[in-house]
This record gives sequence, structure tokens and C-alpha cells, in this order.
Amino acid sequence: MGKPLLYLDVDGVLNPVFPHPDDDFDTHALLGYSVLLSPRHGEWLRELADRYTLVWATTWEERANEHIAPLLGLPELPVVVFSGYVPQPGDPRVPLMELFSAAKWAPILRHAQGRPFAWVDDCIPPRLVRRSVLRADRLLLPVDPAQGLRREHVDRLLRRPPSRAWPNPWAC
Repeated sequence: MGKPLLYLDVDGVLNPVFPHPDDDFDTHALLGYSVLLSPRHGEWLRELADRYTLVWATTWEERANEHIAPLLGLPELPVVVFSGYVPQPGDPRVPLMELFSAAKWAPILRHAQGRPFAWVDDCIPPRLVRRSVLRADRLLLPVDPAQGLRREHVDRLLRRPPSRAWPNPWAC
């Protein structure tokens, strides 16, 4: 069996809004935006790459490979494409109140194609997190956009990666 997938957002996860001053972030001007990135995140992501296949799940899409990956010391990663995504038969229904926050859900599920995965993002609907708690094949890990990715998130991802174990039949 291959490694589980790890879907990574950029803004709010690797580019936090208000990081702690001791967290060693550097400011980069990328595509007209001021982006905060930490070499520590690059170290953590390379550590996670031993257990996961890293995948960009960000509105940066392919631009994450061009601009973010080199600054973090990452190779080019696969990308989930969100722009222009057209809902398809079989996509999960999303409540009207979650249209923005759950916009990545169907494209991620389509990209995963049934493979185990973890998703790290600052904008995951709580309903999806609750519905995934009892599933062995996925881990949805919300991140506080003010602080971004923290060591406790990395430790959680390493402690028990998602697997193909039979999910709880009552979990959606």
C-alpha cells in the first residue's frame, strides 16, 4: 500500500496571519502579496514526506510549486486544481452556508480517488471534521490561521496517519 496523501493549504497554514514573533518567519513578496514563510515549516514538511505523499490543496494551485516550494526546500508537488472546477455527479452536497468553506471538499475527494488522506487547512467546515473523526481513512486537521501550522499538528499527523482500515460504517 502506498503512502496516504497529505493535502496542504498555503494561506493561513504555511502563511499565517499573526505568527508568534519567535517562530522565525521571513517576509517574501510573491505575486504582489506579502507572504510569511518559515524554514521550520519546510523541515516539518520534509519530515512528513517520509510518511505521506504531499499535495498542494491551495488556491495558489501550480503557483505553489513555482513560488512556495522552492522557499521551503520542497520538490515540485502534485496539485489539486480548484479554479474552474465544475461540480460532477456524485459530488457531496454542500449546505448553502458552507459553499465557500467547503469549496475544496469535492475536488479533494475526486483527487484522492478513495486513497487515505489528511487535509490541513484553516478553512475546513466543522461539520466535515465531525463526520471524519471516526473514519480511519481520513484526517481533517483545521489550523488556526493566525498561528498557522504548529508542531502539534505535525506530531498528530505522524502519530496515526490515515489508513485503508475499514472505516466506521456509521461515519459519513
